[in-house]
Amino acid sequence: MILGAPHSLPLSEAITIAAQAITEVMSGRSLTEVLDQLEAHERPIVQSLSFDALRKWVRSHELIKQFVPKTPPPEVDHLLSVAIALFVHDGSEGKGYATHTIVDQAVRACGEYDQTMYAKGLVNAVLRKVSLVLQPPEDKPYYPPDPIPMYVPAWWRANLKRNYSKAWQAILYAQAKRAPLILRVNQKQYTREQYQVLLSEAGIASFAIDSVAGISLPSALLVANPVPVSDLPGFYTGAASVQDAGAQIAATLLNPQAGDLILDACAAPGGKTAHLLELADCQMVALELDGTRLGKIGGNLDRLRLHSEKVKVQRGDASKAAWWDGVLFDKILLDAPCSASGIVSRHPDIPFLRREADVKSLQHKQREILTQAWKMLKSDGLLLYVTCSVFPEEGEDQAVWFAQQHSNAVRLGAPGQLLPTEANDGFYYALFKKNGP
Repeated sequence: MILGAPHSLPLSEAITIAAQAITEVMSGRSLTEVLDQLEAHERPIVQSLSFDALRKWVRSHELIKQFVPKTPPPEVDHLLSVAIALFVHDGSEGKGYATHTIVDQAVRACGEYDQTMYAKGLVNAVLRKVSLVLQPPEDKPYYPPDPIPMYVPAWWRANLKRNYSKAWQAILYAQAKRAPLILRVNQKQYTREQYQVLLSEAGIASFAIDSVAGISLPSALLVANPVPVSDLPGFYTGAASVQDAGAQIAATLLNPQAGDLILDACAAPGGKTAHLLELADCQMVALELDGTRLGKIGGNLDRLRLHSEKVKVQRGDASKAAWWDGVLFDKILLDAPCSASGIVSRHPDIPFLRREADVKSLQHKQREILTQAWKMLKSDGLLLYVTCSVFPEEGEDQAVWFAQQHSNAVRLGAPGQLLPTEANDGFYYALFKKNGP
């Protein structure tokens, strides 16, 4: 159980909680789930510290190994990794904390948790040595860290090397950086240009992302310096949503029209469902198996003022027909469960949580859902298959398999595999038209 502070959070307490959060991740829990348990005032700093510790895992552990001959217990290791990450800068994080502040607050953090109290002297000594390596005096040479400080398991790295022999390092390097804040303007309320004016009036600089992979994105904005959503004009009345530009391709490709009956087959947290409803006055079934995530769809639709009698949020398993009333859909968005290997910059705990066997298991689930969804689609209807993965086993391999299995599946133009860039996470897109029953 992670405990927080009742008032504003000193850095020492934030380090303690972030270290405990990482311990939870190493035991197999999602960092998102852990952070959701924190108080609102704790979450921003703890998320920042824990995300950075995971992004810089390789570099911090090179240093821990250098200065601690015997591997420290997990509680001390994780506290050190959080503190060392505060020293490691990639140039995009601002000035950061002074060396003496990091050392002092990390030592204090040791005293706030029974299992690390004994390690004050060790932490103090290690961090002082680390500071001299990473922030040497001006008359000493500076050696930049490994450009890929993020941990990925050996099987993951091998997969990227095999499939992207020239780009694998660039993929890992891109994902080790903090993800930018990208918005989708709700075009039922504002044009992108109108919303940029509101941002500018609030002192927030933004840049239009006109397209990704040749797909026009009229609603995408990149915020130059990320801010809390509470600072975004009209956020709580639905003016905009946080959504990666690569994810905004989905609704655009499916091209919803007024009167279309559309299924979002794995809908939570509802970003793509909402985008479809922003683009057209369509009928929508948002399906989700996970009951705890189902509420997030409704919450998103409420905020964006998109609820109506035409929208049905339903719990159900997309790989089964038990929930279905038998009415065929005009269009189906299948954002399938996957390894999430394309969105690591936003969720740096993913490489720590995934196992090689997961990819095979997920591939089987994706095929089950594809097969079932196809039965629910009208003749001449469209099915868009999406994953937030960079592994071909969950992308192109699946599209090829599906086309081979279904003679009435006509493959249409779609971006295929998108690799992570500054403007987008890693995604895969394949679009099929149903030619006959």
